Amino acid sequence: MADISNVLQSLLNEQTIGQLSKQLGANPEQTSTAASGVVTTLVSALAKNAGSSEGAGALMKALDKDHDGSILDDIAGLLSGQAAGAGQRAANGAGIVGHVLGNRQSGAVEMVSKVSGLQGEQVNQLMTMLAPLVMGALGKAKNQGGLDLSSLVGMLGQTAQQQQAQNPMMATVTRFLDQDGDGSIVDDVADMGMKMLGGFFNKGK
Repeated sequence: MADISNVLQSLLNEQTIGQLSKQLGANPEQTSTAASGVVTTLVSALAKNAGSSEGAGALMKALDKDHDGSILDDIAGLLSGQAAGAGQRAANGAGIVGHVLGNRQSGAVEMVSKVSGLQGEQVNQLMTMLAPLVMGALGKAKNQGGLDLSSLVGMLGQTAQQQQAQNPMMATVTRFLDQDGDGSIVDDVADMGMKMLGGFFNKGK
């Protein structure tokens, strides 16, 4: 079965992290850590949302309509806000984040901020920049694999499981997403340390 782990890992390369760091005014190490946390959180939330038939159907509709993966053809342009031919919905990071995380967004931002060392506003900005890439990667994997609704849900679940095995932060993300959105788990995250987020995207560097 297809998964998006390799696609996401290839997207967050040294060049992309460097560009993100400059735009955020942060050092590359913090940016890489935060980017890993953001992507893990978004993928996990998508998998959780797709656990219901309504959520899975809405995701499939969004991918079919707005996220075919073509946005990944000009990542540098997308991150700088100058992507040629990018659809408004496909590039609307704030809208994607709001839809995927809902009332859990502020808690997720604080969680990643505590672990990475970035300011909350920097993490929020990073989320809006990375969300279109996550959806683009998901749409690309769906189209390349010819996935139907059931296969799409299975792919998300598989990807989330792989992240849990490779990234210790995943367990905390999962617990956070199971909360009611009040962010009560955030205070526990700081104790985990910045290094906990490094495993997934930094393996093999």
